[in-house]
Amino acid sequence: MSGESLNTPAASAAIPLGISAIVPARNEEEVIAGCLESLFEQPEISEILVVNDQSTDRTAEIVRGLMAANPRLRLLETQDLPSGWVGKNNAVAIGAREATGSWLLFTDADAVLESGAAAHALQIAQEHQAALVSFSPEQITEKWYEKALIPFVYCRLAKKFSFEAVNDSASGAAAANGQFLMIRRDAYEAIGGHTAVAGEVLEDLALAKRAKAAGIRLWFGSGCGIVRVRMYRSFAAMWQGWKKNLYSLMGGTPQAALREIESTFPWMPIVVMLIGLKSPVALLLGVWLLIFRQMGYGSELRRNQYPFSLILYYVPAVSLYAAVLWASYRAYARGKVDWKGREVRVGVAGTLR
Repeated sequence: MSGESLNTPAASAAIPLGISAIVPARNEEEVIAGCLESLFEQPEISEILVVNDQSTDRTAEIVRGLMAANPRLRLLETQDLPSGWVGKNNAVAIGAREATGSWLLFTDADAVLESGAAAHALQIAQEHQAALVSFSPEQITEKWYEKALIPFVYCRLAKKFSFEAVNDSASGAAAANGQFLMIRRDAYEAIGGHTAVAGEVLEDLALAKRAKAAGIRLWFGSGCGIVRVRMYRSFAAMWQGWKKNLYSLMGGTPQAALREIESTFPWMPIVVMLIGLKSPVALLLGVWLLIFRQMGYGSELRRNQYPFSLILYYVPAVSLYAAVLWASYRAYARGKVDWKGREVRVGVAGTLR
């Protein structure tokens, strides 16, 4: 099926609007109930498939406890992880095979949809004749390290993957966020689904690239007021998560990683302040240069709908960012990253080996 036929109004009108929500879950007992309760409130969602990916906590028990009162909810189980597959990709592929809806909504267990989120996504798909709709969720941050690193990362991602470029069919830019990625089934099947990206750590980005290359129209935008996520609940989990993803997100080559560290870390103010240990004038200049960089970060925060007050975390933010990007590069250079108790084989270019 051609990309053009997938985007025509006639093709869109011929497809019912039922949505199958697919939620991969591996040790998500803290968050799974909140996610599912938000999905229950979306009348456009005809079924909810939770794919329990060999959890060792109470994830499956919690889901079973919700099933009696919610007939739309089903629980699926993964078996042994097939060779060459990333665990999440295997789980959502199982869910997609079992799904009956004409739209597939892939969302994470820590995502909470606001009232009307699914209807809004369908409206966007209709208005823009898009076969893939994705939101970059509102990020909930509570601990100091979340407030430091997560907004900084998303500001960098906004520069690299601008919504305007992704939504421009004439542009080669492609991106999506797997925390809310809704795709029409015929488009999903046309690009090979998750089987085609089985070994990709960044499966959402890989799916978006395949879709755009096939001529399928994308719509990617802010999820503020639509879907919210608190990604990590400990420093260790946050570090492991960005160590898994950041190198690939920032280009997937050593040169790209080094350029990113060079361009974001405030080397000049720090050097000037070090000189200022012997010269008060240089110390003052270095402080002003650092404040200038900090204010620039404040402007980025505002553009990306984060509180301006987060500039207070600028120094720890940029330090954590440089450190975890370097750690991510080193992990890819060694050929493996760890995630939720599994070892994922990767290469320095960000692809599975």
